[in-house]
Amino acid sequence: MQLLARAFLVFFAIMAGVIGVRAEDRAIIVLDASGSMWGQIDGKPKLEIAREALRTVLQSMPADLELGLMAYGHRQKGSCEDIELVVPPAKGTAAAITTAADQMKFLGKTPLSAAVKKAAEDLKYTEEKATVILITDGLETCQADPCALGKELEQAGVDFTAHVVGFGLTADEGKQVACLAENTGGKYVQASDARQLEEALKSTVAEAVKPAPEPAPQPAPPPAPEPAKVEFNIVPSAVLNEGGEELKTTDLSYSIARAKPDGTAGDYVSTEYGAWKGNLEPGDYIMTAKVDLASTEQKVTVEAGKMATPHFVLNAGRLNIRAVPSEGAEPDGDAQIIAEYPGGDSSANYGERKFVVPAGDTKITVKLGAGEVSETFKVAAGQVIDKDIVVGVGTAVISSVYAAGGEKVDSGNLYTRIFKATKKIDGTREQVAYDYGTDPDFDLPAGDYVAVVQMDAATVEQPLSMKVGERREETVVLNAGVLAVEAPGASEIRLFEGKANLQGERQGVTYAYGEAMQSTVPAGDYLLIVTPKGDGAKKEQPVTIKAGERSEVIVQ
Repeated sequence: MQLLARAFLVFFAIMAGVIGVRAEDRAIIVLDASGSMWGQIDGKPKLEIAREALRTVLQSMPADLELGLMAYGHRQKGSCEDIELVVPPAKGTAAAITTAADQMKFLGKTPLSAAVKKAAEDLKYTEEKATVILITDGLETCQADPCALGKELEQAGVDFTAHVVGFGLTADEGKQVACLAENTGGKYVQASDARQLEEALKSTVAEAVKPAPEPAPQPAPPPAPEPAKVEFNIVPSAVLNEGGEELKTTDLSYSIARAKPDGTAGDYVSTEYGAWKGNLEPGDYIMTAKVDLASTEQKVTVEAGKMATPHFVLNAGRLNIRAVPSEGAEPDGDAQIIAEYPGGDSSANYGERKFVVPAGDTKITVKLGAGEVSETFKVAAGQVIDKDIVVGVGTAVISSVYAAGGEKVDSGNLYTRIFKATKKIDGTREQVAYDYGTDPDFDLPAGDYVAVVQMDAATVEQPLSMKVGERREETVVLNAGVLAVEAPGASEIRLFEGKANLQGERQGVTYAYGEAMQSTVPAGDYLLIVTPKGDGAKKEQPVTIKAGERSEVIVQ
């Protein structure tokens, strides 16, 4: 996790100092606020790592840099239109961006292409120089093509550049968003380990030096005979299977590297897309044709005045998977579709995924909430398989109120967990899901569960039975109120149960350091004990909390 956080810091430093975001420029950071950012690395949510990295880097930003913040997936679940310019680009926005990131919820889908395009438009990229920095821990989930968008923005922009940091992406996933940066002349940094971070630094950070004096002009050599000219000296083609229809879609890519003497790939040259044809310097190359999860490579020789026409047979088929919660339902955009195919694996939170896989057995696993189901497909070259995979879950929406018929608990600190109802042999229950905030929803297989809702010192359990395909809305009554205490001159405030046990001891409920405390507490009688600063005597005051009410207490 520390390496990943360091990677974020280095990436932002590069963005601010070297790659091209200078003080006279205007830039927008596009932050992935989708639900997958709750995923943990070494026990810490990715969103917290991102917030800390932003906070640290923004402290060292130039005061006259015009910087803004755009986010997506932070207000609604399942929406491809949830994109917002949270902080417009302006000078001195570091504090505003830090505060916005700290308060942001992470909920929805990943419309990264639409967000980058909106950021470019807000920067008036067709009229002025503009830079967009995208931070994402997932791939596009809203039927858009980041590669094609990069080409579109590069062609229409005055001087537009997009940089991408892949936060916790695999190398294969990174390639699917790297093209957005490459197609605009930007940089892609994969924040995954120290070695890749060092390579990123070597490829992007260069010290500015003055050009060396030009050597004295030498006599011009006699002109060499010009080779015969062709419009294009390389025209590749690719098919899924021998004799199949030629592929011309934008998801087809050709990665080109110079060939080393031992026949392996050497220095990277470029990546091209779709029905590409072009010109390369004469020489030997290693070309890799790739569509989604299938790829093949071959050596290609380009000769002066001749056209090379390499043909790639991917030996692959198509899988069109729709992940549905129950029979007859529409695909759920929160479903995770995992493919284990010959030669690798891939995961995406799409709900509906159309992709190409190598011929052979591909195992598809769909996860939706606490539901999981797997199916293996034997895919032949050129074959197209359409399949709805039913996860078999229902949806539970858990609302919490302070008192029956009273005010709803609306707080990001509200913590809801779902456990299986049946206890294990040691008396504990297996936790299957959790979420923070108001009205969380959970996708659960059929069965009996217990919802445990906690708000500060108040915790309530409520049984829950689920059926496949149903949407169940449950209201949990905390039977609690809010206690607000002010104690001028206090160093510590503690709340105890009002009634002591047979030993004369009281059970502690909650506490706070300093002169104020606010907490949600179950209804009942309690005792406040306030410890003053210095050597003064402790002060005690009884308190009664009523469900659904706010109690404000001042201890002088």
